[in-house]
Amino acid sequence: MTGPAGRSDQTVQPTFVLVHGAFANSFCFAPLQAELGLLGHRSVAVDLPGHGFAATCPHAYQAPQDPEGLAAAPSAMKGVTLADNVAHLIGVLERAKANGPVLLVAHSRGGITATAAANARPDLIDRLVYVSAWAPVELEPGQYYAEPEMATADPASLALALVGDPADLGLLRVNFRTADPEALAAFRAAFLADGTDDEFLVLLSTFQPDESLDTGTPADRARAETWGRVPRTYVRLADDASLPPALQDRLIREGDALTPDNPYDVRTLAGSHLKWLVDPAPAARVLGELAALTG
Repeated sequence: MTGPAGRSDQTVQPTFVLVHGAFANSFCFAPLQAELGLLGHRSVAVDLPGHGFAATCPHAYQAPQDPEGLAAAPSAMKGVTLADNVAHLIGVLERAKANGPVLLVAHSRGGITATAAANARPDLIDRLVYVSAWAPVELEPGQYYAEPEMATADPASLALALVGDPADLGLLRVNFRTADPEALAAFRAAFLADGTDDEFLVLLSTFQPDESLDTGTPADRARAETWGRVPRTYVRLADDASLPPALQDRLIREGDALTPDNPYDVRTLAGSHLKWLVDPAPAARVLGELAALTG
């Protein structure tokens, strides 16, 4: 038998398609992609619409900052919907699938897009991997914040550096270049409490200020007949303060209850919400193990 481009099936390697979280972009995956490449794996990091080089970076965001200008500057992110994210991701998945098996790896808010994509095109995904990511089943993402499993999270951390009125801007805007020590301390506690000062500030500098308001509807939650057909892994982050382990475990339980004949394969890594991106070798090894199961 031959695979894509006439190659023997034994030579067809899976492709990791990596989907970032809120306010992030493909740049955050560079260290992980380096580790995957050194282990012999190929990967593609996706920039969702309005992210990466498609993001808006207002002059008012530069130093010295212009707070009033930043609060009013228009953005390419305005009007971007979850449906836009899903359509873009499906286009990437179609191209990747033409070359062999695909492992779709989603982090944080990227899990919402990955879940909706799996609902729409399960045929394009050979394994769905959530890394401390949203995989909503019973509730919409925002509703989980009122649940006991999110009691230890601090949803107000971003509010300390929120810029402008989201209703007026049509998006969320956060000043990640703030010098406010209270806001910086909140960011670090939420995202990278186990990193050094330099690691934290370098990572924060890769964030972009704007994010879409749209996290979907009940129709975008995991569906048994589509999403539920895809083999899936949940990589728990044991020290995550942004998406606490209790909430990660609840999402796993809900997914298993939805499709008990296709439960999650569960792995656990030490570290905070973003530590796995700063120190990616352990995650790369886990992903390599999953590739061996898929290829």
